[in-house]
Amino acid sequence: MKLPIYQVDAFASEVFRGNPAAIVPLDRWIEPALMQAIAAENNLAETAFFVMGKEPEIRWFTPRVEMDLCGHATLASAYLLFDRFEPGRTQVTWASKSGPLTVTRGNDLLALDFPCRPPVANGVPAGLETALGAAPREVLTSRDVFAVFEHEDDVRGLTPDFAKILELDVHGVIVTAPGKGVDFVSRFFAPKVGVPEDPVTGSAHCVLTPYWARRLGKKQLHAHQVSERGGELWLEDRGERVTISGRAVLYLEGTISV
Repeated sequence: MKLPIYQVDAFASEVFRGNPAAIVPLDRWIEPALMQAIAAENNLAETAFFVMGKEPEIRWFTPRVEMDLCGHATLASAYLLFDRFEPGRTQVTWASKSGPLTVTRGNDLLALDFPCRPPVANGVPAGLETALGAAPREVLTSRDVFAVFEHEDDVRGLTPDFAKILELDVHGVIVTAPGKGVDFVSRFFAPKVGVPEDPVTGSAHCVLTPYWARRLGKKQLHAHQVSERGGELWLEDRGERVTISGRAVLYLEGTISV
């Protein structure tokens, strides 16, 4: 079987920045085990598979597991759809494990309509401070642990112990702080699903957006994920939903044989 494959850098205006996602468009769904094997072979944070039709559907796989939500690979898939397959199209609503997810193309940005996941107080996982190598000022929980620091440099300077993060009973760890030139910065660590540090994490901003909107008293936010590659996001808190906007750029296209 031969399948087309593309790689798009999401939340970036140029290649080698943002978060690379592999995208495999399908005519029909293939076996989940094969999708997982392709994702493991790609060895990127996420590989997205989508099927178009009356109700477009999308699924996401890390090198180890299928995910319930992924922002950057959804943005990348919509970019590919609008840029390559249906250039006149300006909106798509994907069916997904997290319900319907709409992506809209504007003049300069692609906007994701995602669920809001506000973090709540739920105790501090034992070993978190040791795993991060620093003590956060506040710890909350959503799907992931949410650790808040005082300054941007605190987040940039973290050198986490990924082996110790693996020992935590958590999916992943979001770290965040106020930004110097933006509203806030963040990083995301998820070695348990095969992603030690994710370059730019759309789904984490489902958690970050309501927290910072409440803390800063504003609905529209500008953020940087300060990983080595880095990424830029524009956000809006809309109550039960959040808008996560960014750019994307095509890096490669080809064919895989499986």
